[in-house]
Amino acid sequence: MIDFFIKVKQQEAQHLPFVIFKKPNKKKLVGFFQKNDHLYFAENFKEKGFVFAPFEGSQMILIPKEHSVKWEARMPLNEAVLNSGIDKVQEEDPSEKAHFEVLVQKGIDAIQQGILNKVVLSREEMVAVPNFDLIKVFKKLIENYPAAFCYCWFHPKIGLWMGATPERLLKANKERFYTMALAGTTTGDDAENVVWNQKEMEEQQIVTDFILENLKNITSEIAISSPYTLKAGNLLHIITDIEGVINQQSNLSQVVAVLHPTPAVCGLPKKAAKDFILTHEGYDRSYYTGFLGELNIKEFDKHRTKSDLYVNLRCMQVKDKQAHLYIGCGITKDSNPEKEWKESVNKAQTMKKVL
Repeated sequence: MIDFFIKVKQQEAQHLPFVIFKKPNKKKLVGFFQKNDHLYFAENFKEKGFVFAPFEGSQMILIPKEHSVKWEARMPLNEAVLNSGIDKVQEEDPSEKAHFEVLVQKGIDAIQQGILNKVVLSREEMVAVPNFDLIKVFKKLIENYPAAFCYCWFHPKIGLWMGATPERLLKANKERFYTMALAGTTTGDDAENVVWNQKEMEEQQIVTDFILENLKNITSEIAISSPYTLKAGNLLHIITDIEGVINQQSNLSQVVAVLHPTPAVCGLPKKAAKDFILTHEGYDRSYYTGFLGELNIKEFDKHRTKSDLYVNLRCMQVKDKQAHLYIGCGITKDSNPEKEWKESVNKAQTMKKVL
């Protein structure tokens, strides 16, 4: 196990690109360590490697399999450092709170005017990290969020990103794929007995309906689960599983184009919601609410390849001794600006807990 993190430190010291990650509820760590510092891009989803895509724009960065070394290791045993995270709410910034509440009200107004059905609005929060150690923080991520996709991604020409996301964008083996509709958030740790209110249930149904409607022309069959509750740290979400088969006239890139950005990170109608976000949020989301994951990687001891992509939620960018945290909330006609602010404060704890 120690060799895996020595490799990470060596790669970091040499300023070479890498990604390390752990999949939900798995004990295996995986790393792709690029042999040069070139910036590669995925263009048609036929490439092999690890893809890192932004919320807006088509520049999907690729750590190519052919130019990388892949390492695997077992998760480390629990260490004392893993429990040292700050699990308390910092003092609120009144100006930041007021700014976000005004933004949320603009979203509510647009929904009430019939311009939007739903919009996901976000904010950026900065935390000083003068002694940041990516390995310590990554170990805290995998310890605190075993049911999430936990990752640390670095490219010298882009920067360092880390996260623990609860949402899978897409998993595909050839023509068969799996995705999820995720929306609605509340705090708590009892997934069995949570009672969801009408606002969250409607928000989740909107997401499910959108995905089904937009996949119908590129699939030959599709099936869904009943909605259920997913636990992610101290947050609970409503989720519906969706499985299907891509028809012979379509391909994986078309499925991704339908799904990204998902209604859970953008809104509906998708174009109108995205335009609203780009006009009113007031900052560049960059890779927050983009997607990342394995592209056409051969499964261990199997002859088939798979793609396994996740939405980049509950994440942060680390630069200049500051962690830039990104937090979003789904806004509907029944939203309350002050409650949405409080939800964003709760969500920020996901990353603050490991810093």
